[in-house]
Amino acid sequence: MKAVYFLVAILAMTCSLVSAYDPSPLQDFCVAINETDGVFVNGKFCKDPKDVKAEDFFFHVEPASTDNPLGSKVTGVNVDMLPGLNTLGISLARIDFAPKGLNPPHTHPRGTEILIVIEGSLYVGFVTSNQKDGGNLLFTKVLNKGDVFVFPIGLIHFQLNVGYGNAIAIAGLSSQNPGTITIANALFKVDPPISIEVLTKALQVEEKVIDYLLKQSWYDNN
Repeated sequence: MKAVYFLVAILAMTCSLVSAYDPSPLQDFCVAINETDGVFVNGKFCKDPKDVKAEDFFFHVEPASTDNPLGSKVTGVNVDMLPGLNTLGISLARIDFAPKGLNPPHTHPRGTEILIVIEGSLYVGFVTSNQKDGGNLLFTKVLNKGDVFVFPIGLIHFQLNVGYGNAIAIAGLSSQNPGTITIANALFKVDPPISIEVLTKALQVEEKVIDYLLKQSWYDNN
């Protein structure tokens, strides 16, 4: 009987812990201020229900131009474009690819991504965090029309058009504001710039290589 009571106590504690976690953040940081100086909301303020219209839940996505150095363009559909998404924890993106177009390695710090190919063929992949031996694993797959692939939250991933024509994919994300960190841009286009000493040591290259990389345009396709 004591064992039963102990098990019940453990379950009760577990349930309490599960229900007490912090909500997922919808921004990169929140600098604390006196409540008389401002208001913090993890999301956006809500419209009065009596003023809500069907248009608040509607948005039309146009095909985007891929005439850029990456040959791809991401058209996000988040709460800023579709107000009805607020507090629902989801968003969407359309990704257009020219032949050989690339959606470069990037992460979504606040959302898992599920992607479906609408047209064309894509080589996709993601990199795991450090495994037991200290290494990282790469999972890749060639996707064709109708194929679906999942990129876990926060992990570096990419998509490359390996077909002969244009490609289109639709991505669903598990946050109304998942955020995007493009790896190359974050290293070489950040303002103010990261110390050259940090970059040369981290990437284990000569300073002239870093100087060259810092001078590149690093186009942002989002």
